[in-house]
Amino acid sequence: MTARILVTGGAGFIGSSLVRQLIDETDSYVINVDKLTYAASLQSLESVAKSDRYHFEKVDICARNELVRIFATCRPTAVMHLAAESHVDRSIDGPAVFVQTNVVGTYTLLDVATEYYRQLGAEERAIFRFHHVSTDEVFGSLGAQGLFSEESPYRPNSPYAASKAAADHFVRAWHHTFALPIVLSNCSNNYGPYQFPEKLIPLMILKGLQWQSLPIYGTGDNIRDWLHVEDHARALRLVVQEGRLGASYNIGGHNEKTNLEVVHTLCDLLDELRPEPGRSRRDLVSFVKDRPGHDQRYAIDASLIERELGWRPRYTFATGLRQTIAWYLDNQGWWRDIQERQYRGERLGQG
Repeated sequence: MTARILVTGGAGFIGSSLVRQLIDETDSYVINVDKLTYAASLQSLESVAKSDRYHFEKVDICARNELVRIFATCRPTAVMHLAAESHVDRSIDGPAVFVQTNVVGTYTLLDVATEYYRQLGAEERAIFRFHHVSTDEVFGSLGAQGLFSEESPYRPNSPYAASKAAADHFVRAWHHTFALPIVLSNCSNNYGPYQFPEKLIPLMILKGLQWQSLPIYGTGDNIRDWLHVEDHARALRLVVQEGRLGASYNIGGHNEKTNLEVVHTLCDLLDELRPEPGRSRRDLVSFVKDRPGHDQRYAIDASLIERELGWRPRYTFATGLRQTIAWYLDNQGWWRDIQERQYRGERLGQG
């Protein structure tokens, strides 16, 4: 049976990478459900949009009747749920939309998926999966030592993290209470091509290219584990195909860096790839008031997915960041359009 995968948020950063891989590297049929918020872009799917194995629905995951229609007509064999509001700074400025999309939307999708699952035949039930894609931010902040594992307690510290934690708990509850066959995954910070330039790496790339100030929160000593989006997409495919029902898998890039290290490395690569004699982009670095509730450190123990599913990241941070910068250099039309229409790099999340 050919897989028919319903991807929510398939026009977003991670979702579009996943959709491109599914079309380019498998024989799966993909149904992309996305309401096209500010951070979504159908341009990121132009390479696969004409495939006869790709179908797009502009639908909000909170719209129950629309979801019922899509499930009935498209008959998915799996759901990969990535649709979410995802920027911590925006969740500080406006938490309500995070609760609506990440919590109410996830509940609505679970409710419709469960109703659909119950009317499937035995063969279809045996292969159906609901995969919820989440974040390591649900675990809160680490000290100088230790790693997040699948058994780490939930301690979300931002409205975004709290909304994703709630969604995780709803998914797990639907498995135990209503027997919906689910898998979960929690990832570290993603980066790569097509990322909306509100996040650290694309924001610093674009500001560095234009010789603008590079503002770093606090002292720049906050640590994140960086995961290339294409490595993440490969991991997600393995989890939905081969993951144990009811299990959760942590996905990390083995690339712990302070924010200051990230920006300095980025500056050096930009100076190499787009040099201006006598100038260094490191001189553009400035330090600004820290974000409210800024978690100090995230780091992922990805040994379970490595051990059970054989996944390991292919990109190092050095190779991945170079590839990412090259993409932004080669696709200036994509990000200049965003700057002209939507977002010019202004600071968000000051509370």
